[in-house]
Amino acid sequence: MFGFRKWIAGTLGWAVLGPIGGIIGFAIGAILDHESQPKLTASDFRHKLETTPADYAVSMLVLVAALLKADGKIVRTELDYVKKVFVDKFGEESASDALLLLRDIVKQNIPVYDVCNQIQQNLDYHARLQLVHFLIGIAKADGELHPAEIQMLEFIYQALGISEKDYHSLYSMYTNIKENKISPYTILEVSQDATNEEIKKAYYRLAKLYHPDKVAHLGGSEQHAAKEKFQKLADAYEQIRKERGF
Repeated sequence: MFGFRKWIAGTLGWAVLGPIGGIIGFAIGAILDHESQPKLTASDFRHKLETTPADYAVSMLVLVAALLKADGKIVRTELDYVKKVFVDKFGEESASDALLLLRDIVKQNIPVYDVCNQIQQNLDYHARLQLVHFLIGIAKADGELHPAEIQMLEFIYQALGISEKDYHSLYSMYTNIKENKISPYTILEVSQDATNEEIKKAYYRLAKLYHPDKVAHLGGSEQHAAKEKFQKLADAYEQIRKERGF
């Protein structure tokens, strides 16, 4: 289990600083205090400004903790969803290690606005979209959305600098449009009275925004998640195109 924590510590860039650095450092220290593992020292951290996959993973863990704490309870379905994502990213053993870190992060007082501000300054818009998409999935994992979770999601997306339309588009992707539970127009960020040309322009703009290549620097698993998002966008466009016959 130490390998994952060592990997994070050894490859962190900007996330080793600021509020995120304090939170993750405390979590790693809390775990190692109860294990016969070697302590991490300053030489284990690489101080640099560029973004690494570890920075993204740590940012994800901290925001996940904030969301899980929002409604005052943490349910198994949410944790299972988080573990599945981390299994896809890092493998079974490392995913278990990430959940151990999450356990100790949840115990802390998380300055959500400061954390989001640090993320906004260091992650590009595409990576931040991916984070929000993941958080929405967690919130909906147990089949119901608590008002406190909705409030936290809205606070986070605004603090991360995500546009309202992009947020609602991401949110809508978690509802099955084929069952008419959500309008495909919401996913494309257009009104139902939009012209065919406006719909085409909206689709092409979002296709560029959500293209999997935009998050290639975050690793293959993030590209895979982006492909799923990209497909939902394509499905929404195809449904409208068939209905309108263009």
